[in-house]
Amino acid sequence: MFKNRGRVRVTAALFGVLALGIAGCSSTGGAEDTGGDGGNTGGGVSTPEYKVALITHAAAGDTFWDIIRKGAQAAADKDNIDLQYTNNDDATQQATLIQNAVDAKVDAIAVTAPNADAIQGALANATAAGIPIIGLNAGYGTWKDLGMIGYFGQDETIAGTAAGERLAEDGAKKVLCVIQAQGQSQLEARCDGVTKGLGSAGTVERIYINGTDSSASETTITAKLQEDPSIDHVMTLGAQFGLIAVQAKDTAGSSAKIATFDTSGELVQAIKDKKVEWAIDQQPYLQGYEAIDSAWLYLTNANTIGGGQAVNTGPAFIDSTNIDAVSEYAAKGTR
Repeated sequence: MFKNRGRVRVTAALFGVLALGIAGCSSTGGAEDTGGDGGNTGGGVSTPEYKVALITHAAAGDTFWDIIRKGAQAAADKDNIDLQYTNNDDATQQATLIQNAVDAKVDAIAVTAPNADAIQGALANATAAGIPIIGLNAGYGTWKDLGMIGYFGQDETIAGTAAGERLAEDGAKKVLCVIQAQGQSQLEARCDGVTKGLGSAGTVERIYINGTDSSASETTITAKLQEDPSIDHVMTLGAQFGLIAVQAKDTAGSSAKIATFDTSGELVQAIKDKKVEWAIDQQPYLQGYEAIDSAWLYLTNANTIGGGQAVNTGPAFIDSTNIDAVSEYAAKGTR
């Protein structure tokens, strides 16, 4: 199913070019931030200013979310949207942030949904208040049940299967799948897919780390690699954890190869330096941009995108064959 990777890579590059054709502004991730730039700084539309809440499960210090925010802010600037961003990696607290947005009478909500049960009540309140909800990044299997009008992201099982098939092609026999947060459905789905894609070629073992503690995460991975020298590949589920795995490998004196989901500027450089074999890119800039732009389209013209289906932004592979092209965009903070 994923043999024609050339086409996937070209598609990813084209999406990057399209995304970069739109003016963006920088933003920072990590700590909770309720402010937005506001105003129509992009000069793209003449419609009234709308207030849209973007609420994610981002953990403090995870630079992946900077890319999503940059895409979201670029769309907000173009569409004359006052973007209100908040984040919390605790599902209960995320539900509170959603309810806060409902109480503030925002015009639309864009939200990630790694734990549907925890936030469904707050989202139901948004629907009851007539606030359209757009999903992105996490919640592929539950977005319709949560009353969302659209979803932008990747099917994590398909992405994981692609990763597993690639690992099989690379000759993997024992894969360590590193999960940085328990209870998040999209992360478990990735490892499920890796197991499916690897098939009879090898085995997959899961390990859980504390994704908010880099030092502890490195220690856990290092210990595992020292304990089991038969591990020949480490599959992480986020760019920063791929970089941590590189450090753990060196400390453990392991010969395991590193691959990861998601990207960052540092991760792209690690691929260039041949410290990381490849990454699966779900195009977070595109997720953020399309989520906010689709909110504007719905508010101004009752348009919906996807025809009742999720809009897939990935998976695509980034490796030695296309790293030079991708690195140009990574330097600008959009890949």
